[in-house]
Formats: sequence, structure tokens, C-alpha cells
Amino acid sequence: MRVLFISRATLFSTRGGDTIQMEKTAAALKSWGIDVEIATANQKDIDYSSFELIHFFNLIRPADILYHIRKSKLPYVVSPIYVKYDQMGKKNNAFSVQGFLSLFPASFQEYAKCIARSLLNQEKIVSPEYLFMGHRRSIQYILDRCKLILPNSQSEALRLQSEFQYTGGVCIIPNAVDTEIFYPQPEIHPNPKAILCVARFEPRKNQLNVIKALSHTEFTLTLVGDVAPNHQAYYQQCRKIAGDNVRFVDFVAHEKLAALYRTHKVHVLVSWFETTGLSSLEAAACGCNIVVSQYGDTRDYFEGYAWFGDPDDPDHILQTIKEAASSEKNFAPYFLKNYNWHKAAQQTAEAYKMAIKIK
Repeated sequence: MRVLFISRATLFSTRGGDTIQMEKTAAALKSWGIDVEIATANQKDIDYSSFELIHFFNLIRPADILYHIRKSKLPYVVSPIYVKYDQMGKKNNAFSVQGFLSLFPASFQEYAKCIARSLLNQEKIVSPEYLFMGHRRSIQYILDRCKLILPNSQSEALRLQSEFQYTGGVCIIPNAVDTEIFYPQPEIHPNPKAILCVARFEPRKNQLNVIKALSHTEFTLTLVGDVAPNHQAYYQQCRKIAGDNVRFVDFVAHEKLAALYRTHKVHVLVSWFETTGLSSLEAAACGCNIVVSQYGDTRDYFEGYAWFGDPDDPDHILQTIKEAASSEKNFAPYFLKNYNWHKAAQQTAEAYKMAIKIK
């Protein structure tokens, strides 16, 4: 079987968790007899005739999908990666762009952001019909015609079903880690005062409140990640308030990232919303104790195996970090067994076979 993966135009220029999910799934699917080609939404020279199925990623960007549905006329499945931004907007300064947009319905917020990306980031809207259909109707159109949705958790599936009129098939495909890179090394003893946060700098990832929680404490905080497009001001705000015990590191390759995880006792990612938090999975697989957000789909992955922080409360974040840092629990075996790309690819391959049979 040949399958075409399609996602946002900036998939490789602005790498994120979705980039890793697509690349690792594509590579692992080969062992299940499935050949994958990855394309970005702005490509218009695709030979669709050589594929049996399209797998779209990022339902929150329907303008990237509509064109290829109509042009290809192929059956398709969708990994929604359905992030919600409304919680973050409520907490932002009302005079910020995100704070202003939060005054409007979520569908209008995403519509406005799509147009802004086309103007500021040169992410051309490849589906002109999106402009008159609007954001919500575009998502509904995609859901009405897809063979299956492949959410990363049951929580994500329920959220989509409650917000849209979707009654079709669902196959849960949990996110995963590369167990050849991310695994513990017992001979390495992490510093119990060393805290790590791996994420692109953007308001949703909430590095600002983590810095507020840990600056001028007995802990050291290392923040690893590039600055997301249009969020340079947020990054500068993070640097401005950081104490001497906080350091900033640009993008780090996976092999070196694994070494960082192993030398830090705690990884913290208390975002305003996470469908998973891939860096949390990676850190846990390397033996970190992890502090994650209480918002989003995190409990489907981490309930009983992590500490949950309140993104809006730096004091609570600090308290949960202290608890995680003082614990001798080791959850790495659990994550290595349950969240690996071989297993995720097997589940994905089974979903494809099911999708092809659906009339």
C-alpha cells in the first residue's frame, strides 16, 4: 500500500511535534508493508494516482486540506491533533493579539490566524473555498467525508465528537517515542535540582510561568527550543524576567536531547493545552520525572505516572516540581513499553486497512 501524508506548509521549516509524529510514523510503517511519501499542503504538483490513501494531519488547519481532497478524489483519514487555544486566550493580556482574539468565537480566532499566517508567514491559503466556507464549516466538510479519524487519545476523540457532528469511525493512535534514542542509562545520576523544559517558545507552551516559578530558587532551569514564528516578543519577555539560574538553549538534535533528559531530574511542560506533549513522553522514556499540564489530553497518557501542574499558578508549578524532584519513582519502563513508534505504526496500518474497506 502507498499512502500520502500531507500537513502544513511549514512542516519542515518550523519543526514541531507533528513533524516528528509524521516522520517517525512513516519510517515505522515500512515494517508493516506500507510505503509513505510526505508532502506539504502548498505542493500542487503531486501525482495522486500513485497512492491509495491520503493521511492528513492537523485538522485545526482545514485550509491546508480542502484543496487536496477535491483535487485527489482519494479516500482519506485524518490525525486531528486538535489543539484548543481558548484557555490560553482567557488568561492573556486583553491588549495582546491572542487576548483580543479570545473575545471572539474559537472558529473566528482560527480563521483570523489562518489569514494572518498567509500574510505574515507566506503560508499561502491553497484552498480558496476556505475563505467563504469559514473555519468551522471547513472542518465539518472534512469530517463528513473522511473514512476515519485517528486522534492521539480518547479525550481528543470525545472533544471532536462533542464540538462537531461527527459520527464516523475512530481509531485511537497514541503518540510515541523513538526507543532507540530515548531510553534511560542507569549509570547516569541526574541532578535533583536540574529542571528541563523542551518546547518551542510560544504562549501556549507557557514557559513564562515556568520561569516565574523557578527564577531565584535553588533549582536550575534549562529551556530548550527555537522561537515559534511571530512570537519573538514572547521569547524576549521570557528572557527579561529570567533569573541567573535560568538558561536558554536553541534547537537541539534528538541524540543530544536524549543526553539532556538523562542529566535532568525533572522535565516540566505545563502548557495551556496539550494533546500529548511529545517532549514529556521523550523525557519520561529517558527516566525523567515529569510535570505536565492539567489541561488538554494529558491525563490519557500520564495519569498515575506524572505530576500535574496548574499553568496559571507559578506557586503550584513550583510545588509540583519539588514533589517530582524528590521522588525516586521510575516510570521509564511503562512509557517504553506502551508508547513506541513500532506499536503506533502497527495500529496505524490496521486503521488504513479498515479505512480502505469503508464504502
